[in-house]
Order: sequence, then structure tokens, then C-alpha cells
Amino acid sequence: MELQRCEEQGLQERKGQKRKLEEEIQEDRDATPLPTGDARRALLAEVTAQVKVLNSAFSWHESDRASAKRATHVLAELAKNEEVVNVIVEGGAIPALVKHLQAPLSDEGDLSLKPFEHEVEKGSAFALGLLAVKPEHQQLIVDSGALSHLVNLLRRYKDSPTSRAVISVIRRAADAIANLAHENSSIKTRVRMEGGIPPLVELLEFTDTKVQRAAAGALRTLAFKNDENKNQIVECNALPTLISMLRSDDAAIHYEAVGVIGNLVHSSPNIKKEVLAAGALQPVIGLLTSCCSESQREAALLLGQFAATDSDCKVHIVQRGAVRPLIEMLHSPDIQLKEMSAFALGRLAQDTHNQAGIAHMGGLVPLLKLLDSKNGSLQHNAAFALYGLADNEDNVSDFIRVGGVQRLQDGEFIVQATKDCVAKTLKRLEEKIHGRVLNHLLYLMRVAEKPVQRRVAFALAHLCSPDDQRTIFIDNNGLELLLGLLGSTNPKQQLDGAVALYKLASKAMTLSPMDAAPPSPTPQASLKKLVNIVPCISKCTQEPNEKPIIVIIRVLFTDFFDVSLSSVITYDLMQVYLGEQYVNNATLSDVTFLVEGRRFYAHRICLLASSDAFRAMFDGGYRVSSLLWCFNVPVGCPSSSRSVPRVSFPLGVREKDARDIEIPNIRWEVFELMMRFIYTGSVDVSLDIAQDLLGAADQYLLEGLKRLCEYTIAQDVTLDNVSSMYELSESFHAISLRHTCILFILEHFSQLSDRPGHSHLIQRIIPEIRNYFAKALTNPNPHNQRL
Repeated sequence: MELQRCEEQGLQERKGQKRKLEEEIQEDRDATPLPTGDARRALLAEVTAQVKVLNSAFSWHESDRASAKRATHVLAELAKNEEVVNVIVEGGAIPALVKHLQAPLSDEGDLSLKPFEHEVEKGSAFALGLLAVKPEHQQLIVDSGALSHLVNLLRRYKDSPTSRAVISVIRRAADAIANLAHENSSIKTRVRMEGGIPPLVELLEFTDTKVQRAAAGALRTLAFKNDENKNQIVECNALPTLISMLRSDDAAIHYEAVGVIGNLVHSSPNIKKEVLAAGALQPVIGLLTSCCSESQREAALLLGQFAATDSDCKVHIVQRGAVRPLIEMLHSPDIQLKEMSAFALGRLAQDTHNQAGIAHMGGLVPLLKLLDSKNGSLQHNAAFALYGLADNEDNVSDFIRVGGVQRLQDGEFIVQATKDCVAKTLKRLEEKIHGRVLNHLLYLMRVAEKPVQRRVAFALAHLCSPDDQRTIFIDNNGLELLLGLLGSTNPKQQLDGAVALYKLASKAMTLSPMDAAPPSPTPQASLKKLVNIVPCISKCTQEPNEKPIIVIIRVLFTDFFDVSLSSVITYDLMQVYLGEQYVNNATLSDVTFLVEGRRFYAHRICLLASSDAFRAMFDGGYRVSSLLWCFNVPVGCPSSSRSVPRVSFPLGVREKDARDIEIPNIRWEVFELMMRFIYTGSVDVSLDIAQDLLGAADQYLLEGLKRLCEYTIAQDVTLDNVSSMYELSESFHAISLRHTCILFILEHFSQLSDRPGHSHLIQRIIPEIRNYFAKALTNPNPHNQRL
């Protein structure tokens, strides 16, 4: 799996750190504002005066040396303020300071004491190092010839007795080289070409610790992203000394040493192997418990780099005791410390043998908490570590028990790489929800405390296989746990319940949104004969005492379907669609409806086959007053409030008495569209008529038309009307629309939660959700289930 590497972010401090060249500088000192006008002119005049002194006082005369020392000191003090550095450079300070990096020539054989020996060179190196803080001045200083003089200053201890002045000038020279080479690849190369690396390596063993630190700091800068410099540092045998420095009690020493080693091994597998072979692993692990947080951070980063070498190294790091201090570092208030420890644990967690150990030692919870961080690198490192831990079956139950799935689901992740990592972690967990893992989770769902039970149910709703849903949510009470979340008074728990139920419904694939309208009817081969029905009906003969409608039915079944009437009399009649051409057509019409004063011509055979309402109407006689039971109920009155009786009629009533039937309480447009559906099996339902048509379809028991109306209405369900749409679905027993509303409520739960009446609506839908899942998850073929 390719995931975003964090070394670049993790090394920002390593590659960006500049030496503090003046330890006496107050860290909390307010920055001096950029001088302007008279102040700038006065400053420039001061710089020019000091430059003039440096240019004229280049000799061993005591007065010249004193003046030069004082001038370098003044320029260094000014350069401590970065806002005035440009003015100093503008005043010509760089050539003058470079000139004084070397001592004046002395007479041959002159063994007298030199006034302020090393002091002027130290002041010049110090001032140039401060000017080099600005990248635009680095090359100017190098082009003025500073590098060769600075490298020579590193060797001063060889030509002069060790003194405080010698120590100071060496340290300032090393610091200046570090600042000049900072993030400047060409100057890094120039330092190597000027011979600067060997003396810096030698200075790692210098007796003064400040010199050791300065030399290590310079090597650290030179090694970053420069393979030739790395190789020369290793060839100069720096590794044994650097590893010894890792064990120093001086935090500043081991901080610089671990930084050098980190830059040496970065993107250099061969050097990494040499460093490990030289024995660096254990002292680096020891730095995890250092009192210096910077050393801890660098050690964690370095261990992460070691862990990328091979699987054996990952195991050795864990065996030598790195995991516990790394986990403790996850609790630190230091963001960078947490970031690097998460990085190291992430690398270690890519080995199967380490995964269970990291989780067992308590690594899961702090890593999950780091997902809430607003720091993108820290978030990603934690996510990558969790991805590794999720690969071990022994960790899955703990992962779910502590709420890991909720955190992964709820997290607001900053970078896409983290989002991808979290998605893959959830996929890993999903792949392991079976066998012993599932059995243990079911055990927890039965016996654990209620919060844990609910976390398990939530996780399984997201992760389980559809084949296990009945076992989990019906047989082991998982559904009631989710409904308990949904019905909770805690908003977060309600949201968790809604999200889990929506996920479960989506997986079940039965309670699904109405994303497609019911298909138009496709006639079977035998129904193709219907095109000849109407002409043949006119030719059929009526047997004695046989009503005309029964003649039509007998002809239909015996002449066209080769089925005796008696064999189907107890079954629903087949759907008969006469076709568009017979809609409101007087041809062979045997019943007429009066709607809003307009006459609509119909055919009993088509009505008979359309619904139980019409079948009940035509089952007996034809007395008009007896038929109005079916049509006097206003449209909008739910079908559940009435029955469909089989009407009986007095004998001897003739057909002509019932040819005209008045239909009150329905608009002509609605009635015409309903009849068009009866004749064709399909109509285009627009939103403006859908609700009225749904009422008519429900009243006349036309399930296919109801589905078409529900589909159209479902496309208009919004946050503003979902409550009223749910009420509409209840009024007309519109199951599909009701389920669409439920899914909409669950899917948009967070957006609906602050609206008036939301709590009441949730309580209303809980029984319906329970009934649905009870049927859906116990149905042997849920994909074909229709409620």
C-alpha cells in the first residue's frame, strides 16, 4: 500500500533548524521594527563607519586589533536583529568581515604575544553567521571567499594552544558554516570541496562540548539531502564517535548526534545498515526516555527510519523495549513529539509480530485520539499506525470495543492520503469479521457493559457480511441495541444509531430508496391474443341466465388461454391491458362513469382484471345505489379504513339499470389518468398530480399505480417536507414511500436533528424500523422481498 510518507514533514525541524549563534539572546525579546527614514540613515552611517574601521585596521598593532574587535562586535550586535541585516549588507560589511576571518601577516620569526589573538576572527565569523541567516546573503558571503577562511579556522586548535579564544573561534566558524549551508545544496558541496568535512568530524572528539555540538550541527546540515557529503562523513569514520555521543548525559550533545545520524540514514539504505551494524540501535532506543523532548523526537523519527529497513529490524526494535516509551510519548503535549512517535509506531506496526504487542501495551486508544488532531501530519501518522494494527485478528475486538470504528467513521481528516488510509483500515477490519473474531464480538454484545455492546453493534452494522446480519441483529439482539442508540436522549448516540441503521439497511438491499420506477408491463406470449378479444366478444353467445360479464370472462379463459373457467375461479384474474386506443372509447363500452359532469366510457373486462375493488363491484348485480360504497369514499381516505366486501344484489335487475355510475369527490384529470393506467399499465405521473393520484390508486386498490405515484413523490422528499411525506405514506399505506422517508431521515439525521418535531418523528419511525428489519433479516431471500 502506497501511503504518504511523513519524513519530509517530520524533518522540518531537522533541515530547518539554524544554530543559535548567540546564546545570550533573550528568546522572548521583542523584535525591533524595520528602521525607516532618519533611523535607517543613522544605522547605515553607523555600519559604514564600522566597515571603514575594519578596512583600515588590518594589522597586529594593538590599537588596530582593538578597533577591529570593537567593530566586529558592533556589527554582530546589530545583526542579531534580522530586520536590519539588509542595511548591514548594504553598508558593505560582508567583504570587510571576510577580510578579518584571517589574521594579519606578521614578521617572520616574530614570537611575541599577539594582541587579541583569535578575537577578531571570532567576531567576524560570528557576525557573518548572523548575516547568513537570510538565504539571499549566503551566496554573497561565499563568493567573497569566506568558506576557505572558515575551514582554516576549524583547524586553529592544531596551530595554537587550546584556549578559550581558540575554542570560541572554532565554534563560531562551525556555526557560520552551518548557517551558510542551510538549505543550499551548492554551498554544501562547496564546503566539501574546500575540505570542511574532515576537520568537522575531528572536532566531534574535541574536549569542549560546545565545540562538539557546533561541529555536529554543521555536519547535520551538510548531510541533509547530499549523498556525497554523507558518504564522506561516514568515510571519515564519524559513526563510532556519533554513536558514543548518543550515550552522553549532555542533552545538547545527544540531540545533535541523533540529528546527524538521522540525516545520514535518510534515503540512504546502505548507510542505514552501517549505522545499525555500528551499534546505534540500543542507544537510540535509550533516547526515547531522555529528559530532552527534542532528542526523544529525533530518536523516534530515527527508529521509524530504521524500521523501514526490514522486518527483522522492526522486531528487534520492539524486543529492545521501544514500544512502551513510544506509546507514552503519544500522551505528550508536544505535537511534534506525538507526530514522530506515531510515525515510529506506524512503521513498527507493519510487522505482524509487533501488532498485537502495540495494542496490548495500550497503543490503540492514544492513536485513535490523535485522529482528532488538527495537524495533518500527526493525523496521518496515527492513521497509518492504526492501519497496521488492524491487520491482526487479535486486535479487532479491542479496536471495536474502545470505539475505534466510530472514530474512523466520524473523523474529519485533513489530507486525502489520510482519508484513503482510514478507508483501507475499515476495509481490513471488515475482512476480519468472521470466525473467532465474530464469535468474540457476539460474546461482547451479550455480556459486556451497555456502552460496549452498543459500540459492537454499531461496528458490526458497518463491517459485517450480509450473510451474518440475521445472526447478529436478530438472534443476538443487535437491532435493539441500534434502536436504543437511535432512541437515546444523547444527540451523538442518536446520530450513531441513525448512521448504523442506514448502513445496515443499505447492506440488506431491501429497504432501499425508490431509485427506479416500476417497469411498464411486458405482455406474455399468451397475452398477445388479447388484440383479438374485443372483436370476438361481440360474437360470443350468452348461455341461459349467464350475465354478460361472465360470458366475457368465459370467452377470455376458454378461447384464448385454453383454461376452464372453473379452474381459475378461486384465483386472482390475470391483468388485462386493452391498450391506449380503448381509453374513454365508446366502442363495446359496457359501463359509463360520470365524473365532474363528464362521461367516461369503460369496459368491465379491463376493470374486472385491475383490482379487488372493481371485482367486488362486478361480482353480483348492478344496482347503482349498491355500487356507490366503492366510490363515495372521498379520495384521500385511506384504504385501511374500509373493506372490500363482495356485494350481493337482488335477482332480476337488468344490466341497463347500472350503465351510468357517478363518481363523486375526484377530479377528472385524476380519474382519467387512473383509468389510463388500468388500460395500459403505465402512465407518466407528474409531481403536481401525484398525491391526488396516490389517493385514488389507494382507494381503488391499484398497487401498480400506487408504486408509480410513490416513485414520483419520493423524488421530491426534502429536509423540509419529509415529516409530511411520512404522514402521507401512512395515510395511504404507501410502504415504498414510507421506507424512502425512513431512509432519508436516517441518512440526513444530523441535518434534521435541530428541526421542530424531530424527536417525535424519530419515536414514530422506530416501530416501523423494527418491523422492517425483523422481516428483512429473517427473509430467506431478502433481495426479492416486497413489503
